[in-house]
Amino acid sequence: MPLFGKKKKPDAEYNISTENSQEPPDNKSEMKNGSTEHTSKLPVQKPKLVFHCQQAQGSPTGVISGFTNIRELYQKIAECYDFPVSEILFCTLNTHKVNMDNLLGGQIGLEDFIFVHRKGQPKEIEVKKTEDALGLTITDNGAGYAFIKRIKEGSVMDQLKYVHVGDHIEKINGNSMVGCRHFEVAKTLKEIEKGSTFMLRLVEPLKAGFSHIGPRTGLGFGKRDGYFSGRETLRLRSTGPATVESAPDDIATTAIEKINGLLESFMGINDNELATQIWELGHDKENPSQFVTAVDNSDLEEFGFTDNFIFDLWGAISDAKSGRIKKEEVNSPF
Repeated sequence: MPLFGKKKKPDAEYNISTENSQEPPDNKSEMKNGSTEHTSKLPVQKPKLVFHCQQAQGSPTGVISGFTNIRELYQKIAECYDFPVSEILFCTLNTHKVNMDNLLGGQIGLEDFIFVHRKGQPKEIEVKKTEDALGLTITDNGAGYAFIKRIKEGSVMDQLKYVHVGDHIEKINGNSMVGCRHFEVAKTLKEIEKGSTFMLRLVEPLKAGFSHIGPRTGLGFGKRDGYFSGRETLRLRSTGPATVESAPDDIATTAIEKINGLLESFMGINDNELATQIWELGHDKENPSQFVTAVDNSDLEEFGFTDNFIFDLWGAISDAKSGRIKKEEVNSPF
């Protein structure tokens, strides 16, 4: 599949909705030589969103479009570069580095540049669990791979020379973690008894060969303002079409960061999209009872949130709405 300058078909339509789409009128009347002619209704044109990408270790620039969720995005990237989609660990936005602050999650700025990180060297590490908490924060790529997002300084995992941020957790004690969500991997690690020794099989991102080669100028690549700059973003969902939306405001940003901090403290996971979903579920509720009911009636049941944790989430939401908390960075891995 060509990487450079592939022309878009003028009649191509992608399953992406936007609030700004407009439908032409049913009929159009024009006067020609004293008579009125009616033209047929024109088809609605959906926006054609195109994103540029590179492999993080270095590659030509690819052009991708026509995806509505993370799995479809990864498939498009794999087709573009002609390698198996199973090789993709995760993507970062506007940097080729393994920068967890720039992970591609459920939202992509319309001018963001995507860097794809592929599987590199596998490694097996023997770990002795000398403390209840290993010091890891785990996230996932939305397509079946969980990986390390943060390592707490001075923790059990921080003392291991060959464990790094960005490593995919492929197996624990020989049991495959491929296809597991981040909270399932975190739960498995948490349930390992203190004092015991276990084996971790990790896969690190492919090392950069000439990744200092960046995208060409004029492709909309520049300093990233983040999802929360007030610009438009492409919102990806696990079900349903992608939508073009305005980025969250300061109140939503503060609440989402606080919720993510709670997810890290109580569950050892980091998931900006999950935090956003929780905020959207509770921002219009008037009391904790309504929020509890909304959570019970949602698809969040699989996470096994306790009642106390749900009330903590409500506290973060209500504090953000009232302005009692300010934008902050939370670092509390399990």
